[in-house]
Amino acid sequence: MSIFGRIKSAIFGSAAAKESSKESSPTPAAAAPPAQEAAAPAPATASAAGTAAPMAQVDVEGVLTNLAARKGQQLDWRKSIVDLMKLLDLDSSLAARKELANELNYTGDTSDSASMNVWLHKKVMSKLAASGGKVPDDLRT
Repeated sequence: MSIFGRIKSAIFGSAAAKESSKESSPTPAAAAPPAQEAAAPAPATASAAGTAAPMAQVDVEGVLTNLAARKGQQLDWRKSIVDLMKLLDLDSSLAARKELANELNYTGDTSDSASMNVWLHKKVMSKLAASGGKVPDDLRT
C-alpha cells in the first residue's frame, strides 16, 4: 500500500472504528449511514451506497484531534507532515517523506526538506479532502 494510502486508511479507518463504537448494533456498517445522513446533503445520501456515505463524511480534523488527545504527546499535526505521520504511527523518516513526495508528484528539490514538508502537508490534506474527507480550508492552504 502506498504511503498516502496508509495515511488515508489510518484516518478513515479511525473514523469508521469510532462510528462502530458509537453504535451498539451488531451491524455497525449498516448502522453508520443513518448517523451520517443527518449531516450529509440529501443528494449525496440518496445516491451513496452504505459504505460510501460514511467516507463522504469523515471529519479529518476531528479524527486527528481525537487521536492527538489520546496520544499524550505534543504533536503539531496541523502544520507538520512529520508530526502527522507520527500521530498515525507511520514512518516519518526523510526516506519515507521522499517516497511520499514521489508518490504525490512533488517537483521540487527533495533535498530541501523544509519546503518539501510544507508542500507534503498541504498536498496530503488536499488529497484527503478529494478522497471524501471533510478538511477545513486552513489545513489545505
